[in-house]
Amino acid sequence: MRARPAGDQIHFLGEGPVWDAARERLLWVDIEAGEVHEGRLETDGRVRRTRGWSFPETVGAIAVAAGGDLLVAERGSLTHLHSDGTRTPLARVLPEGRAGRLNDGAVDPAGRFLVGSLGGDREVLVRFENGGCTTIDDDLTLSNGLAWSPDGRLFYSVDTISRTVFVRDYPDGARRELFTLTDGHPDGLCVDAAGDLWLAVWGGGRVEHRSPTGELLGVVEVDAPHTTSVAFAGPGLDVLVITTATEHLSAADLIAHPDSGRLFTARVGATGLPTPYWNPAR
Repeated sequence: MRARPAGDQIHFLGEGPVWDAARERLLWVDIEAGEVHEGRLETDGRVRRTRGWSFPETVGAIAVAAGGDLLVAERGSLTHLHSDGTRTPLARVLPEGRAGRLNDGAVDPAGRFLVGSLGGDREVLVRFENGGCTTIDDDLTLSNGLAWSPDGRLFYSVDTISRTVFVRDYPDGARRELFTLTDGHPDGLCVDAAGDLWLAVWGGGRVEHRSPTGELLGVVEVDAPHTTSVAFAGPGLDVLVITTATEHLSAADLIAHPDSGRLFTARVGATGLPTPYWNPAR
């Protein structure tokens, strides 16, 4: 299978696609630009950007509340972006002055937001709940993609530099290795309605389709070496949206892969899971 370019914008570090079914909108970020984008998925598979929001530093990930408000993971803290545009600080995740930033995040089946970090000595994965953060992992190299099985009982997470995808019983099971990559680095991932994994491979120009036990079932080729994340979108949750980046690509790389940094889409014969809404009360 091969994905095709779906948008005109070129992002330095496109990431974190989220489908908001209630408003039929796609949301994603350009991390280093500090930008949150909103767009419409057209019937031809293209994405038309409709508006966006800017933040003073990085934006690692976003989540959507049932009413349409957004939770934004800024460089080291979480912010509530209200529908009227006002912003409320929620929690500091990383200490002031700590190297690095927040990275990929996702909402668990109970409506709580999880987010990880990169760029420091020992990276963390935390769960935001009851106004504070509970540490889940504190020994990662670069916390990345997060997803749950259809019944919510299994939790998948990525540690990019170690090239490892983990699985554990959720919420309190012990972490165990599911599989590792030897070609490229695992980045963002999602799970479809059948329980299969879809994993973006940074440096590999592809999305891997894997079984719940880690068996490789297929590949979606993407004409952008740095494939960053994935999500199922559209009214039928049958369009795979793929974000990509131009970060760390040479001039020769960009000439060879001019669509790097764009959104891509593909119909892969699978249906995604509804994205859980963030519950501010949790």
